[in-house]
Amino acid sequence: MTGLRVLVNAGPWLPVPPDGYGGIETVVATLVPELRRAGAHVTLATVGPSTLEADDHLRVLDEPAFPSIAMPYNRVSGIAHAHMQGVVAALRAEDRWDVVHDHLEVVGPAVLGAMGDAAPPTLQTLHWDLRKHPDFYSRFDGRGRVRFAAVSASQLERAPENLQAQTIGVVPLAAPPALDVAVEPGGHALVLARITADKGQDLAARVCRRAGIPLVLAGPVAGIGDPEELERRLADGDEALHGHPDVRYWLERVRPLVDGTSVTWVGGVAGERKERLLRSARALLAPNRWAEPGATGVVEALARGVPVVGTPLGVLPSLVAHGRTGFLAAGEDELVRGLRRIGELDPGACREAAQQWSPAAMARQYLDLYAQLLEANPS
Repeated sequence: MTGLRVLVNAGPWLPVPPDGYGGIETVVATLVPELRRAGAHVTLATVGPSTLEADDHLRVLDEPAFPSIAMPYNRVSGIAHAHMQGVVAALRAEDRWDVVHDHLEVVGPAVLGAMGDAAPPTLQTLHWDLRKHPDFYSRFDGRGRVRFAAVSASQLERAPENLQAQTIGVVPLAAPPALDVAVEPGGHALVLARITADKGQDLAARVCRRAGIPLVLAGPVAGIGDPEELERRLADGDEALHGHPDVRYWLERVRPLVDGTSVTWVGGVAGERKERLLRSARALLAPNRWAEPGATGVVEALARGVPVVGTPLGVLPSLVAHGRTGFLAAGEDELVRGLRRIGELDPGACREAAQQWSPAAMARQYLDLYAQLLEANPS
């Protein structure tokens, strides 16, 4: 769709691309170059430090707001709305965009839907558990102007009927291409995710210890990706940090298992450091306790020939072919057995399976949904 003008709203939480953790921002960073390659003119609505190349940028907030995201509602409720005020002001000031592609949970479609015909037709990608906001999703009416795209069939199955009726497609997430760096095979397993109970880092540590395989945990705790900074702030008595649920999980259930040898936490990773950790891993572990809808880390691993061992929840059964590109198991004993059998799997089969989730394929599917949305909302 050469000449199509798209405003991609990444939201206020993290830069694009993210410097470490940031699944949604990684997806946006993967999608935007492919949309531009296909001839679309893309404006990226984001935060100040974003470095992703686009045709234009709309930077509402100077700094990423992710460190505040888990604070009490009455302290953070204005952040997403402040970002959207900037987006709305731009939409009202200029007739520059044909389509808005939104990635900001709840607040994005709510504000854009309230604009009515003053906003371009809007497609929101649903990146999260759709049971989180039942009151919103069961009542929201985009009046055909705001529609949705799921990232997996399993995610959409969990959605309220009202939301399902307004969803026009399922577009699986793609992973960014591998960086061209020389990597020697390593002996470690890797968890690539923010440290939180739903991601199961404590389970990963126990499984790896039993399997005799060293584990590397890569990801932030409560938005803090530097291990020294976290320890310093905890030692200084940061009350808000001590009360954060992810910090409590880290202190009570994960840190006691981290010894720097069999289990290591390296903090948040990005760029070449992330590439080397991932491509040198024996396996990616995804011992989730929740039905993850998208799992970009799994796609990244498979694209690099790294098999996956995880729990059969959410999107994982549609990404991991049990016994071919990884092993899925619900219990700790079965996960240990799967990890011990990882050497039986062919890295080439993992890379071959991941080809169906290429960035170009994701962009083509979104362009088709934009066209469908525009056809239903002629100017």
